[in-house]
Amino acid sequence: MAAAQAGWVRGLGAVRRRSRPIRVGRVTVGGDAPVAVQSMTNTDTCDVAATVAQVRALEAAGADIVRISVPSMEAAEAFGRIRREVEVPLVADIHFDYRIALRVAELGADCLRINPGNIGREERVRAVIAAARERGIPIRIGVNAGSLEKELLARYGEPTAEALVESALRHVAILERHDFPDFKVSLKASDVPMTVAAYRMLARRIEQPLHLGITEAGGLLPGAVKSAVGLGMLLAEGIGDTLRVSLAADPVEEVRVGYEILKSLGLRARGVNLIACPTCSRQRFDVIGVTRELERRLADVREPIDVAVIGCVVNGPGEARIAEVGVTGGEPNLLYVQGRPAGKVDDEALVDAVERAVRERLARRG
Repeated sequence: MAAAQAGWVRGLGAVRRRSRPIRVGRVTVGGDAPVAVQSMTNTDTCDVAATVAQVRALEAAGADIVRISVPSMEAAEAFGRIRREVEVPLVADIHFDYRIALRVAELGADCLRINPGNIGREERVRAVIAAARERGIPIRIGVNAGSLEKELLARYGEPTAEALVESALRHVAILERHDFPDFKVSLKASDVPMTVAAYRMLARRIEQPLHLGITEAGGLLPGAVKSAVGLGMLLAEGIGDTLRVSLAADPVEEVRVGYEILKSLGLRARGVNLIACPTCSRQRFDVIGVTRELERRLADVREPIDVAVIGCVVNGPGEARIAEVGVTGGEPNLLYVQGRPAGKVDDEALVDAVERAVRERLARRG
């Protein structure tokens, strides 16, 4: 194995697994680097304009790394054109045809997502590894419960955490045999407990970075919940170096949910952290409507800032005082800036007042 025991460093209240860092373009994954947020395009890769537009939208939303499926040589050539048009690191997702991996390596891929065991004979694997080594490109091993080896399924009877780990270690052994340590590994299933158990097992068997994800998690709401539960458990234990939230939704939502998970654990900070009450009959203004409109208006903000929107005076003053900008419902409503009262605000002017205060605070920082 790559390491009999992975190293651990102090992290989220307990310990964080110290993995061997790799470079995916300009982004460090592993070691002490922040947990990277990834997503994947869902356009036709051969439609270069549409794919470039989506990659740029993902980068604008905060994606550190974007993965693109490359199912054919035609798609490989398109990948090369996409690579020239965008700045964010790109992972080329390849299955079965080793020649596609060789071509995208030539065209500037920042990482190759392959499973060494499904690209054919030993010489083909050797060729892909040589191309990656020559260009300093890491490899991502991606194990999925839906595509486990037939022999493993026959032995275990169904996908299990143990089967996922055994499959991963088989692929790891191939790279180790060729003295190629620059890789990361993912173990994904739609079943949250299975996925969590698999990552826990593998975290102690290898030293390489772990790419977290709950695969095929579903639509926006159920997928976000499953991902928050599974990824949150692992991240809180110090496991995980990069993540993708897999949603049957606009990929931009994957990035947003990923950051919300990291923000909730204090691991990354990006954009507005809206602290809003769930509302009750004490609310003095439309908290839900104000919160929704502020989310829309402040979606472009990248710097971290806490904003409190609280409907009454029970918790409102306390929350507003610890946020940079806050509003508390009352007669009248009170606006707070840096924990101090900054004026009275009518319901009709609430959104404008809070947005203005947020942007003024951010401007003073710069």
